[in-house]
Amino acid sequence: MNRQQSVDEADLTRRLDAMSLKEKVTLLTGGDAWTLTPVVAAGLASIALSDGPVGPRGTSFGGDTPPSLLFPSPSSLSAAWDEDSAYETGRLMGLKAREMGIHVLLAPTVNLHRSPLGGRHFECFSEDPLLTARTAVGFIKGVQSAGVAATVKHFVGNDSETERMTYDARIDEQTLRETYLPPFEAAVREAGVWAVMAAYNSVNGTTMTEHRELLSGVLKDEWDFDGVVVSDWQAARSTEASAMAGLDLVMPGPEGPWGEALMAAVEQGQVPEALVDDKVRRILRLAARTGALDGVDSPGPSALPADVRDRIRDLAVLGTVLLRNDGLLPLRPASLRKVALIGPNAVRFAAQGGGSAHVTPEHVVTPLEGLRRALGDDVEITVHSGVFPHAKLLPLGGGVATDPVTGEPGVRLEHRAADGVLLSDEHKDPAALWFPVILGEGVEELVVQTRLRLTEGGTHRLSVIGAGRFTFYVPGQTPQTHEYLQDGDDIGALLLNPPSHTFVFPAGKGDIDVQLRFHPQRNLPYPVTLLGLGYDVPRGTDDEELEAAVAAAAEADAVVLVVGSDADTEAESVDRTTLALRGRQDELVERVCAANPRTAVVINAGAPFVLPWAERPAALLWSWFPGQEGGDAIADVLTGTEPGGRLPTTFPAAEADPPVLFTRPADGVLEYAEGPFIGHWAYAKAGTTPLFAFGHGLSYTSWGYESVSVDGDAVEGLVVRVVVRNTGQRTGREVVQAYLEPMDGSEPLRLIGYAGVEAAPGDSATVTLTVGPDRLTTWTDVGWALRSGPHRVSVGRSVADLPLTAEPVLG
Repeated sequence: MNRQQSVDEADLTRRLDAMSLKEKVTLLTGGDAWTLTPVVAAGLASIALSDGPVGPRGTSFGGDTPPSLLFPSPSSLSAAWDEDSAYETGRLMGLKAREMGIHVLLAPTVNLHRSPLGGRHFECFSEDPLLTARTAVGFIKGVQSAGVAATVKHFVGNDSETERMTYDARIDEQTLRETYLPPFEAAVREAGVWAVMAAYNSVNGTTMTEHRELLSGVLKDEWDFDGVVVSDWQAARSTEASAMAGLDLVMPGPEGPWGEALMAAVEQGQVPEALVDDKVRRILRLAARTGALDGVDSPGPSALPADVRDRIRDLAVLGTVLLRNDGLLPLRPASLRKVALIGPNAVRFAAQGGGSAHVTPEHVVTPLEGLRRALGDDVEITVHSGVFPHAKLLPLGGGVATDPVTGEPGVRLEHRAADGVLLSDEHKDPAALWFPVILGEGVEELVVQTRLRLTEGGTHRLSVIGAGRFTFYVPGQTPQTHEYLQDGDDIGALLLNPPSHTFVFPAGKGDIDVQLRFHPQRNLPYPVTLLGLGYDVPRGTDDEELEAAVAAAAEADAVVLVVGSDADTEAESVDRTTLALRGRQDELVERVCAANPRTAVVINAGAPFVLPWAERPAALLWSWFPGQEGGDAIADVLTGTEPGGRLPTTFPAAEADPPVLFTRPADGVLEYAEGPFIGHWAYAKAGTTPLFAFGHGLSYTSWGYESVSVDGDAVEGLVVRVVVRNTGQRTGREVVQAYLEPMDGSEPLRLIGYAGVEAAPGDSATVTLTVGPDRLTTWTDVGWALRSGPHRVSVGRSVADLPLTAEPVLG
């Protein structure tokens, strides 16, 4: 059923007429951070919104986040090059959202991989507009099939995190139309998305929540978008300008620039009431589509399939990219006696990136758990971290900390006045990375009391998260103090990328009572602070850990070395400053490969890194941030399951190679001076050879490309037929890719179609790619125009491996 066509507009009119102006205006700002105010007169229940792109988190953020399902990161999803798997991912997320009482999922993120330094790279699909658009269309249709609204974001030009709330993205019209708008257009026109999020940043001098040309002119008028335009959280900063531009919903609430100010603007004739009615109608339409209107049938069955975790595991496998393989993989358990599992991400696995997309799963399968299941009990597995590159410690768990008052796992948190008088106290579970603390009137100091249960003697580490001054007390030792003060008043920066400091202290095995006194920064415009606690058991120095890892590698029949990134390195609100792996991970790879040539390196990261040692391992596998079942998915691929992934973004050979290696605005302006030339287009234009090309990925079998034919023209579109043959010894999956370029070389190759295909050994398969005429157009001074002149269609395994060509007639 097409739920967009099923909405009874006459019924919406009756409900709208039953509302007072005050009820209408109140509805247009969130009732709180995550829900809208119900309207009894209209039969409207409260609509709940939730992040995010890796699974619904629920209507909270911080220490009390309920458990949910953690899916592979969007860059992993896009690496499948498969619209059907994107649909399945969206459908499962939609069903989970329904189960959690969520009506609107704030996903997908379709901003592009303009720069590999972008902090939110993992949360976005691809560097390519077409691959991003097709993945988004599948995902959105899947989410909305469950009666949950998808929200395509962040409209538009929000491709960097540095100064993201204020920078002005200067993008010329052709680049905007051909590169950055197509994924949003496909989301609206093809997928029928029910919500669009307006970004923080400006585009060409106008902030997006006030951008009438893009919100009303392009989105609503040109593309016929009939859903809700919601602001990013705290992005709306004006009353009349944002209301007139096309913004429909201000989040969060209940405070904001609309409310009473919008009421007054309507009453004074500055904002037409008809415009307010249109915004309310859009929200009522959203409510009808998501089952939040009395008397309107709710969406269909919402039960998650019993095998949902197996499906998440399969999705992670499908996105895993085999970059190199000299024959080591797949591992054969029968031939192995001892395997060394080495690396910081083997010990501390990164299932997801950082920021508002964070989800708390019930359990994350680690690489060790996955390998134990895959290799069986007869294979000994030794585990060594090798190095410790992490910026922050893991959260202090209840197994280590005990509330000295109640004896429960956790800590005792005291709220004290400036003179030290106890105002109140409470129990806290510090198992979350951090928890928000409301600072009541008169509270100047927070005191944490806890009993640490230390299982071994040595040098221990306790970390703190928050803005202010911390003093750490250990019996018999000199107190240690650290201060960090936040610049500016961006609460998002504090919430999404809070500062951390680690206190180091010696202690023996046993119980020890410690105290932390925290004077939170109080000159900020919000009465809340963050407090997080982390802990790490004694460990050797990097030199000692590295030597132990190398020794273990030398004694093993094979090595699985897991290096990469984490939720601190790749996170919302902060861009990376380098493409180098953190710490001494490069050295670890070099030395382990020298000690044992039978080493498979697994990179656990959501975005490209420079890999100066890429030719050293016998095999190289990119797992992305693979979600809660990631450890099993990695083990599946290592032991023979076909790796399905192909790169959705170009991987550079050196830090200087990426065409766009800046994310920092100059005087508040981010110039997209490169025009449309990002990703593989830019590499081709510059003549730079990447380490791994866009679309690259190996199979456990081999493939031959036998023939290609192209029918059609620029007006009707093209049909590209490709015959491929599995020339290897195993059943496998190939992703056939088609690119278009003018014969005179005036433009680089442009992706125009792709499809995955499976075949048994020796079998051939015909892949048919339908290329709509919209993929054969270019933006000119008078709008869209068909491409003409001699062109070439090239077909193959990646943008750098295209053995077949054909020459269609475009005009």
